[in-house]
This record gives sequence, structure tokens and C-alpha cells, in this order.
Amino acid sequence: MTAVDATATATTRMHDVVGIGIGPFNLGLACLTDPIDDLDAVFLDARDGFAWHHGMMLDDATIQVPFLADLVTMADPTSSFSFLAWLKETGRLYPFFIREDFHPLRSEYDAYCRWAADRLDTLRWGRRVVAVEHDAAQDLFTVHAETADGAETYRARHVVVGVGTEPSVPAALRDLDGPVLHSADYLPNRDALRGAGSVAVIGSGQSAAEVYRDLLEGIRDGGYRLDWITRSPRFFPMEDTKLTLEMTSPEYTDHFHALPEHVRDRLGREQRGLYKGISADLVGEVYDALYRISARGPVPTTLRTETSVTAADWDADRGVYRLTLRHEQLGETYEHEVERLVLATGYAPRPPRFLDPVAHLVARDARGRLAVARDHHVDTLGGRIWVQNAEEHTHGLTAPDLGMGAWRNASIIRSVTGREVYGLEARIAFQEFGLPASVRAERAERGERAEHAEHAEVRA
Repeated sequence: MTAVDATATATTRMHDVVGIGIGPFNLGLACLTDPIDDLDAVFLDARDGFAWHHGMMLDDATIQVPFLADLVTMADPTSSFSFLAWLKETGRLYPFFIREDFHPLRSEYDAYCRWAADRLDTLRWGRRVVAVEHDAAQDLFTVHAETADGAETYRARHVVVGVGTEPSVPAALRDLDGPVLHSADYLPNRDALRGAGSVAVIGSGQSAAEVYRDLLEGIRDGGYRLDWITRSPRFFPMEDTKLTLEMTSPEYTDHFHALPEHVRDRLGREQRGLYKGISADLVGEVYDALYRISARGPVPTTLRTETSVTAADWDADRGVYRLTLRHEQLGETYEHEVERLVLATGYAPRPPRFLDPVAHLVARDARGRLAVARDHHVDTLGGRIWVQNAEEHTHGLTAPDLGMGAWRNASIIRSVTGREVYGLEARIAFQEFGLPASVRAERAERGERAEHAEHAEVRA
């Protein structure tokens, strides 16, 4: 890797890494690569600046992981890009200390990330990446981006894709007309929702609970009816006991990644409650709000579990949605009408269409998903294209976890530089997730003995 003059143009300059997308994970990678003198990195994003879940930036909402799960600390606790460094610089360190809550406000985390972004000169905003090409003769990538001033190209040895996720909507609720919205766009539309006669929140996770809890506060004054509908059997709290949290560990990821694909898919469904449930505190707040409001009289709301939306259509003349609901336990269907819909139905990885020109170099599984290697590369060249938070099906619940983002970035940096710039813990859990180490060693030894015996027999 060669240091390149800072005045070189985007077209001629050779970068070691081009990051595509600047969410928390690639922003963390930018922070961790910034002090490395012999690593040249640049990061591109179509937006004008950093923004993180602004549509759900409720005043009292917190992130679901402790502050140590910031952009850098779990890889480098001494980094000047840490959350604590931001608190100190903004005069909020002592108030945060006195608050005695490890979980930052969501608005604080967003402000912290924007502070870190403002301190970096490797971020390029307003660049929409449209294609990545590979020159086999020179063994390098060319990244094509569109800007307000025209096209730009960037040359790189490695590409790290961190384009994040996009709102996901079940088939029965897609392509609806009318004022339907995803929870990602909740805040800009909150006043309009509170002005309606009835609102239904569809979904079961943290976002659904936050939207429902927020709309409850206006139910007394707004006079609207509010319903919360979920196909889940109950309103699951997120499981965050200490031994469960050990599953967000390198060794559990090793175990999960080595499992057969069909087993990983089954576990992915079974483990959703470990990181896609509702915080226990919020469950309590919802109940307390219902109890408090009910003291004044009946609350115009229902909470419906085991209930799937099987069909929906918009009646423009009457200004209502007609929902066909199915109670899964009873197997019965019925109709429900509501004026406004909020779909808190989660997110899915955003397809990286710009990789189409190098599709022949990208590994896929039997279902067409990215076949992400244990060290997070997806290319058949052996470690040239990397992904961030697009590997839930191969790496499990650590993929979207902010606490493992710095570890993953340290791993990518090790692969790119060929050395361990930041220490990487191989084992952090007290549990063993697969066969005991002694059994694995014994079987490996037996396999070696059998192999030696077979070779001896052949020679004989």
C-alpha cells in the first residue's frame, strides 16, 4: 500500500479501500482507518450528510445497546472517535454519568455519529454509486458514482459495501394507495396520524411499540381510535440476559457460520426475539400508559396478537383501508376498517445493484443470497469485496448488532492490511456453542491417525 498525494483526482488516485454507503458500520470503519498512515480509504454516500433513523427520532427513545457499542470503542478504547470523547467535547460527560443509564438516547447517538463524520476528511457525500467494475488485468476495482456536478470514478483494491437496509413490507400490504406509511417515516407524519379518526399499527418489534406508545399520548386529546395488530403470539420482550448476550460473540458466530444453510435459516427464524423484540422497559411503559389513561374511562384501543393481515385495499371514496385479518389460532378471518396505517414491519438488506457488473465475482447461496465468508468477504477472489450488515443469514444475530460492528471492522482491516492493527478477541464467552473442545481435538486426532494409516497402507 502506497501513500497517495491528497491532490490526486478521484479518477487517478488508487485507494486501498472504497466504502460504499456511510451508515454506522462504514462510518466506524472510516474512524478506525483514519489513524492508519499506510492505508488509503475513501467512503461514498448518496446523501448530503449522516442521518440515522430520523423518522423514528422520538425524544425519549434510546438505542438498545450500551454506549460502549459505539463506532470504535470495542476495537480501540483509546480512540478519539469514541462516544465518551464526544460527551467530553460537548460538555455532556458528567450529566451522562449522573444519569446512570448505559443506553444513550437515539438522538444522542445520531448527534455523536454526525460529530464523528464531521471530523473525517475521507467521507464523500452526494455520491450515488451506480456501478462497480473489476479490471482483471490490473486486478483493481473501478467505482462509478453520480454527483450533482457529473460522474466520478474511484479506483480501489478493496470495496466494502455498507448500504444498510430498507423498509420491508409483507406482500399483503404492498402497493397500497392512500396515506399508508412505514414506521421509518413516522415522525414527519405524526400530526396527520393524530388528526385521523382511527389508526392501526402493524408489527411486533421495537418500532411498532414506540409508535404505539407515542400515539397513545395523543389519544386523549385527538379522539382517535388506535389499534396494534401483530401476527406474533404475544408482545415479545427482547431477551438480553447475560448468557444470551454471549451469543453476540466471535465464537458463536464461528459456530453459526459453520452450520448447514437450512439449520442457519431455521435458527434465524427462532432467534428473532433475541434482537428484534421490544425492550422490557418499553413493554412496561406501554402498559403503564394504558393503565393511566384508563383511569379516566375506557381507552379507544385494542391490542391484537396472533392476527395476520391477509389482504388490504384502500377505499378512496370513504377514506378508509379495509383489512382482512386472520386469527391464526382460531383460523377465522374478519374485516377491519381504519383510516390510517403505520407499517412497523421491519427492514431488509438493500440489494447492492451496483455490484451487477461484478456479479460473476460475487458468491451466492442456493437461494441467491450473498454467500458471505466468515471474515465477511463475498467475492470469489478471496477477500476483495466485503459487506456490512448484509450477512444475517450467514452470521446470525451479530450482523446487525452495533456492539459487534467495531470487531467486524477490525477484522476487515486485518484482512486488508495483512496485520492485526486492532486486537481481535477470538473467545469472549463462558459457553461452548458446539461440541466440547476436547471432543473436537480427539476426533481431529483420530482423523489424523486414520489418514496416516491409509497412507501407510497405500505405500505398502
